[in-house]
Amino acid sequence: MGPLHGVKVIEFAHIMAGPTCGLMLADMGADVIKVERVPDGEDTRRMTPPTIDGEAAAFLIMNRNKRGIAVDLKHEAGKQIARRLLRTADVAIENFRKGTMNRLGLGYEEMRKHNPGLIYCEVSGFGRTGPYADRGGYDLIAQGMSGLMSITGEGPGRPPVKCGAPMTDITAGILAAMGVLAAYAHMLKTGEGQRVDVSLFEAGIVHTYWQSAITFATGRPPGPMGSAHPLNAPYQAFETGDGWITIGAANQPNWLKLIEALDSSALKDDPRFATNDARMANLPALVDTLTPLFKQRTSADWLERLEAVGVPAGPVLDIAQMQADPQTIARQMVIEVPHSRLKKHKTVGAPVKFSATPGEITRGAPILGEHTREVMREYGYTDGEIGALAADGTVIAA
Repeated sequence: MGPLHGVKVIEFAHIMAGPTCGLMLADMGADVIKVERVPDGEDTRRMTPPTIDGEAAAFLIMNRNKRGIAVDLKHEAGKQIARRLLRTADVAIENFRKGTMNRLGLGYEEMRKHNPGLIYCEVSGFGRTGPYADRGGYDLIAQGMSGLMSITGEGPGRPPVKCGAPMTDITAGILAAMGVLAAYAHMLKTGEGQRVDVSLFEAGIVHTYWQSAITFATGRPPGPMGSAHPLNAPYQAFETGDGWITIGAANQPNWLKLIEALDSSALKDDPRFATNDARMANLPALVDTLTPLFKQRTSADWLERLEAVGVPAGPVLDIAQMQADPQTIARQMVIEVPHSRLKKHKTVGAPVKFSATPGEITRGAPILGEHTREVMREYGYTDGEIGALAADGTVIAA
């Protein structure tokens, strides 16, 4: 049933950051009702290719475990539907530009009059305060402005590179879920709801802890280092005889174990590499010294040797290899879920496991308007009223 069983969440969110928050809550058992616009639904439905039998893969991955309704919020009757949902909701999630929900009469100050315990989560590009509050924001923009792109890439003098994953979108969604849960704990104690304000910009900044610490201490911002670490060495990817592996010899005991695995007494006696300070000061030389050694054996050989001596290491997998990895399977991070049109499809599993209240992914992403009739009935609408609202285009009831 999940630890959030019984919690009602209304998601007015699109693309990734807001839907990630809804996804996290749904996986923990909350009843997440996704409100999509009429007539086309949210934009992720058109982020194609690829599709799975005509259904956008992007939409499927972000919206499993949710119920979906389609409502025209520009129509007064549609706004009334949304208000009815929010008056008994525990949580609302929205990631529109500042002021959009207020103009619809669905903003926090209006809804708290009818539901003082409502937790109202707003996910935006730059937050609801400050000089950039009115700006729209995307992951790419947030990665650039948060400093992430200045520390990502192969090295100095190369073009800026963003993280391959939409780091600030996903992190903002996870932070939003964390904020919602903290606000929910407060609400249970006091009965008082509140706004939760999360931004992509700040979601990027929190990934700069090490680099910000270095800048605070030295006044000099560090740049990109490829796969290397700004504070420890060797802690990066190395090429082997047939691929790449990552090495986490990030402290002195692991460095000595690595020397054992490499069977190189010369490394142990080299003053350039005697301590972590020395290894960081001589990092290019360290990499130049270790790379020919790693190229002498295959990745599998090295991983076996490194595991035997206790040095953290791993292969560099592509996404398909990751999905097939036995640890991925054992942790149920690739699963199949039922879908009303596709019968079933694969999705990424829930990353948080609970011993007493395990969550469960029981449904695939909704087709547009799939649960409109079901949800509206729960909120007191008759079949005749629903049929009339569908006939005039206020809702889509699949």
